[in-house]
Amino acid sequence: MIPGVAPKPATPPVASVPQPRHMFVLGAGFVGRYVSERLLTQGWQVSGTCTSAAKKRELEMLGMNASVFDATEKSNLQQATHLLISIPPVPRIGDPLLNLNEDLKGILSHGNLEWLCYLSSTSVYGDCGGALVDEDHTVNPKSESAKLRHKAEKGWLSLVDDLNLSAFIFRLGGIYGPGRSALDTLAKSKSLSQRQKLRESKQYTARIHVADIYQAILASMSMRCARKIFNVVDDDPAPRAEVFAFARSLIEMRYPDLITESPGVNSTESDFQERIVPAEKRVSNARLKKELGVKLLHPTYRSGLQCILDSWQAESQLSDRNR
Repeated sequence: MIPGVAPKPATPPVASVPQPRHMFVLGAGFVGRYVSERLLTQGWQVSGTCTSAAKKRELEMLGMNASVFDATEKSNLQQATHLLISIPPVPRIGDPLLNLNEDLKGILSHGNLEWLCYLSSTSVYGDCGGALVDEDHTVNPKSESAKLRHKAEKGWLSLVDDLNLSAFIFRLGGIYGPGRSALDTLAKSKSLSQRQKLRESKQYTARIHVADIYQAILASMSMRCARKIFNVVDDDPAPRAEVFAFARSLIEMRYPDLITESPGVNSTESDFQERIVPAEKRVSNARLKKELGVKLLHPTYRSGLQCILDSWQAESQLSDRNR
């Protein structure tokens, strides 16, 4: 130190600027939109794709950066820190993005991506004779859509094989929630398709409320792992007929004049003869609870449907106050 000269102050450490969280949703449909709306309220930047200009406008009104899906357009992916893939396979083609983008891995590897999740289906297990199946159970898809789902699972995991990010496969049960449930079908007197009627003979049907899918997605974001598959289903694989009977009883108790008749088979599909591939199984959610720590908001369809019905009353009261 030189006498009479004040020492220079120590240079403060440069604080790292946290990277803004940016979710890109490939397929902002029922689940994708639900997730997007909630992330937006948490301060996320959210981009996504949809199937029409009308839906694009709806998503933009929510605050999303939306675009009509184009498999050849991938520049926006480089900006995303999180990628949710919620696009169903295209018949006879498979996953449209995996099939048409040979340089997709390069795009993702040179971007900001740190998390990826592909939304698949429990249909990949095929028919298990009613046995309880977990994520280690042999995959044996029988239907064409299930085979394409499994192919897409393998494709996305292979794509990110050498990338430094967390990658998840969520095998979802039948998805329901506000606006998409047995209650809504009954209230709208909407006819069931022949395929839906044939599913009523199934003894077990895995299902999951969209709010619990969102829970699983949030939980997985805090888990650092290379590759992981989770069954995302509730605790009660009840038959479809039982679910509709319960939904009818709820409506009749609160809105006795709402249902005019039982939904029948849609006449435009009365000649539909596609054989439903047997797929009896009970799907375990033990890994979801143990490793992701998810406590289901709706462990059974009863809780989920009751919550949806309660939301109808809340919306009705709000509408009455605003008149």
